[in-house]
Amino acid sequence: LQQRRGLRLSAPAAIQVTVRDALNQALDEELERDERVFLLGEEVAQYDGAYKISRGLWKKYGDKRVIDTPISEMGFAGIAVGAAMAGLRPVCEFMTFNFSMQAIDQVINSAAKTCYMSAGSIAVPIVFRGPNGASAGVAAQHSQCFAAWYGHCPGLKVVSPWSAEDAKGLLKSSIRDDNPVVMLESELLYGVPFEMSEQAQSKEFVIPIGKAKIERQGTHVTLVAHSRPVGHCIEAANVLSKEGVECEVINLRTIRPMDIETVEASVVKTNHLVTVEGGWPQFGVGAEICARIMEGPAFNYLDAPAVRVTGADVPMPYAKILEDNCIPQVKDIVFAVKKALNI
Repeated sequence: LQQRRGLRLSAPAAIQVTVRDALNQALDEELERDERVFLLGEEVAQYDGAYKISRGLWKKYGDKRVIDTPISEMGFAGIAVGAAMAGLRPVCEFMTFNFSMQAIDQVINSAAKTCYMSAGSIAVPIVFRGPNGASAGVAAQHSQCFAAWYGHCPGLKVVSPWSAEDAKGLLKSSIRDDNPVVMLESELLYGVPFEMSEQAQSKEFVIPIGKAKIERQGTHVTLVAHSRPVGHCIEAANVLSKEGVECEVINLRTIRPMDIETVEASVVKTNHLVTVEGGWPQFGVGAEICARIMEGPAFNYLDAPAVRVTGADVPMPYAKILEDNCIPQVKDIVFAVKKALNI
């Protein structure tokens, strides 16, 4: 009626959505959109998921689309890979990516390599997803980042979301992709609310795999991170801004294929680079970024060596005070930026 009268209607405002709810929305929309999509994993159905990511989906779609599995990653990952080869589009949830090591043969030797080994005749459209990286108080066997592990392997695409929009858009893109995708989520972000734009609320909202996002514009130093450390970088940038240092913060979003062009363009502008990640330093994501910058055209624009901020080079301790000191904190990023800028 208001439109008929020629009155101007305001667009719906952005809303606050947790990462958990964003993932749930993405799964719901893709299960509804494509009958080939199904979800399987431990406790994903009747229990609504260990982290409630699949809440309500079993009641809505039933046993054939949302499937509880035994505690056997090797078994259900293998079933999922076979289903993908046969034309379905499985979403395989690991309760934590630490448990994906039980199924690493299926992920790497079966899913990642089959398209290449079949000369492109067999696609494996599968998503392996679940929490990755440090949690809280669960010690060494449940708190490691697999971004570098899986990012190392050709044949896989690897995505690592930070915000609710990242989570929704990247999961939908991953499910629609004809390649195997590893989606590394952060358990510590599941309950965190983020602003979700009107565009992101659409059922057709997707984020292209392989494209980074500049979360904050800056001129003095480039900060590159993925997953939870993106938030730490923004916090550090706000602290440093009060001291006259403007940081450009890049949310990598995708580990493989890596959007090095966005990083290069930023380094050309700022002349300084700091990488931040929760994983171990040796052969890590930051090490790869530094190598790519050194080998490419942006190297000549660096005014100082790149600096890496990483997790400590030890298995994760159980004690909270030690755990805190093993994970990059805002103060560590501030220190690294000042080191890079020699201030």
